[in-house]
Amino acid sequence: MRHFSYSRAESIDQAVATFSENQHASFLAGGTNLLDMVKLDLIRPELIIDVNRLNLNQIEVLEDQRLKIGAMVTNSILANHACIKDKYTVLSEALLSGASTQLRNKATTGGNVMQRVRCPYFRDNTSMCNKRDPGSGCSAIDGFNRSVHAVLGTSDQCIASHPSDMCVAMAAIGASVTVTGPSGDRDINFLDFHLLPGETPWKEFALKEDELITHITLDAPIEGARSTYLKLRDRSSYQFALASSAAIVALNGNTIQEVRLALGGVGTKPWRAWEAEKMLQGQPANIENFEKAARIAMQEAKAYKHNAFKIPLAQQAIVRTLLNLTAN
Repeated sequence: MRHFSYSRAESIDQAVATFSENQHASFLAGGTNLLDMVKLDLIRPELIIDVNRLNLNQIEVLEDQRLKIGAMVTNSILANHACIKDKYTVLSEALLSGASTQLRNKATTGGNVMQRVRCPYFRDNTSMCNKRDPGSGCSAIDGFNRSVHAVLGTSDQCIASHPSDMCVAMAAIGASVTVTGPSGDRDINFLDFHLLPGETPWKEFALKEDELITHITLDAPIEGARSTYLKLRDRSSYQFALASSAAIVALNGNTIQEVRLALGGVGTKPWRAWEAEKMLQGQPANIENFEKAARIAMQEAKAYKHNAFKIPLAQQAIVRTLLNLTAN
């Protein structure tokens, strides 16, 4: 058994300072991912810094109608918040589709953003994995790569898909991540926060090791828009997405005035379908255009031996969400 020390932070400054003084420290929020990683011997912290007492559990509507969410807000509280259910339905549905009630009661907004991949070759601690052991190779590329492996944003170094439902919804909405460290606060565009694997798959976040997420601010809701989240998986509970679609649509009559699309289960990061959005803008809301947009969204996909089915599955998810949002 590996031993570690424990420290409870009483302020953000104290948490950051304590972390900076220890090269092998980890922040503890809900712990739903961290404890798994420790048990599997994937990370070996010498110090655990508990940030649960920090005042980061507030949800606030700002003057410009953006929504500020504290990093310690739990997934359950966020999903059931009145403003989220009313103005950001896609986010509420995404959160409620993830994990179990017990886990949602513990998991936090900041922790969800920092969630690690579920690739079994990463988690078994024995297979070749560039994300866990840089330069060792990627067992998934020629291995069993069906359910938790991507077809978008992959490289010859890593094909693990990003696991979060919440992050897919936030990618569609638009957001910024505020972090603090020894150099002070800074904001990171949500779409830039998660990094593509490229040649350095062990670098997963645009976050310095000694920085702490303090809150996430969602873009203001689109006036008159409707939104939804569709998660397709092997079973209906406690399962990661094979493919998912987060969609936001505002109509002017039957014309698409504004649309946002993001995909989960198929990308190495929460995937924004920019080209599909551009194609749909100003077009009639009909199945022909939705199917065309779905093909465009997946045109850069690269299938591997066991996950080629994800390409048509993601296309179906896109079409279904758009049909659901535009039905009279």
